[in-house]
Amino acid sequence: MGVWTLFEVASMPIVQMLIVSVIGAIMATEHFNLLSNDTRKALNKIVFVAFTPSLIFACLAESVTFHDIVSWWFMPVNIGITFLCGGTLGWIVVKLIRPEAHMEGLIIAMCATGNLGNILLIIVPAICTQSGSPFGDHDVCKANGLSYSSFSMALGCFYIWTYTYQLIRNSSVKYNAMKEAENLAKEPNKDLDANETSRLLNKEGREQSGVVVPTDPENQTMVYEELARKERNAGSSRSTLKENLQKILDELLAPPTIGAIAGFIFGAVPWLKKLIIGEDAPLRVIQDSITLLGDGTIPCITIILGGNLIQGLRNATIRPIIIITIILVRYVILPITGIGVIKAAGALGILPSDPLFSFVLMLQFVVPPAMNISTMTQLFNVGQAECSVLTMWTYIAAIFALTGWSTVFMWILT
Repeated sequence: MGVWTLFEVASMPIVQMLIVSVIGAIMATEHFNLLSNDTRKALNKIVFVAFTPSLIFACLAESVTFHDIVSWWFMPVNIGITFLCGGTLGWIVVKLIRPEAHMEGLIIAMCATGNLGNILLIIVPAICTQSGSPFGDHDVCKANGLSYSSFSMALGCFYIWTYTYQLIRNSSVKYNAMKEAENLAKEPNKDLDANETSRLLNKEGREQSGVVVPTDPENQTMVYEELARKERNAGSSRSTLKENLQKILDELLAPPTIGAIAGFIFGAVPWLKKLIIGEDAPLRVIQDSITLLGDGTIPCITIILGGNLIQGLRNATIRPIIIITIILVRYVILPITGIGVIKAAGALGILPSDPLFSFVLMLQFVVPPAMNISTMTQLFNVGQAECSVLTMWTYIAAIFALTGWSTVFMWILT
């Protein structure tokens, strides 16, 4: 494939998403006022509960078989490596840059969490159908590409709604606790001394809030006892094994994860698959209905992203070093790591012989951050504006990164 042709194939899906995002941004302006903050939050919940699980189920139930699941065993390992490397690099970035408290989880999530579904579903089949594609017959390549991409999307959904979901939720809890401590410190008759304030607020929180707390000996004891009681109760709850297991179970039973599990089951069990897949399937109307719901996932997420973008451009103040560092992690360090991982796996003989499978594995290291991160920031009401700005810049950079690295990956594999 020529460089210009590959550039068109890699950039068109991103350009399409940017166009839809602009439509969402226009709808969220004061002139139209169609996507208010409450509207975006409600739409996010619908996407989380209905649209995303439907999309995952529809793709997996139709394209994945039990043999595929067994032969593609390295893909979940590969995705885990992308999250591990990206998360580690994101943690290093946070320690070096020292952002605001509510930004820490978002930065790590941006570095660790790639768009492992939507981008691949569009890019991989498009590359297969291009003249001069190095992956063989167009129809066979497209069918295999859709299967690989669907499997990647399901696995990515599992990682995103466990690991990334936990990162954003922890940032929300930390941010809300910090704000609560600040508000408590500002209340009359509930002033805290400097030592107690230092215990409640971390360094970033103190610098961000700029709160100066006076000393009030008459109320220190009462406030200290109340905070100590709350801290003991919180510590007791965190240490309870039952509650910890309940938290893990809640995350694993998130609607997108349930959709992925159900899709695997129906795809792997032939008689279940025949019930809903195919022209002669007696319950094909179920698959058609689920597919119809799933088709709304990508446009809704992208429109919400555009709506959040307005808020980000108006209110967010992000240091350029944060944007530059995330771009370097996602589009320079991770792709180089991916080449090493896939070459090593190929040398050990643990990958299928299809070079397209290896190509998809490499692409998983260079895709832009998942758009579901924006959904999570909306759900937990933390870092929405910052997420919009970071997403905008990373997707602009992805146009060039995907083009260049796709060329390198195909040259390595062929």
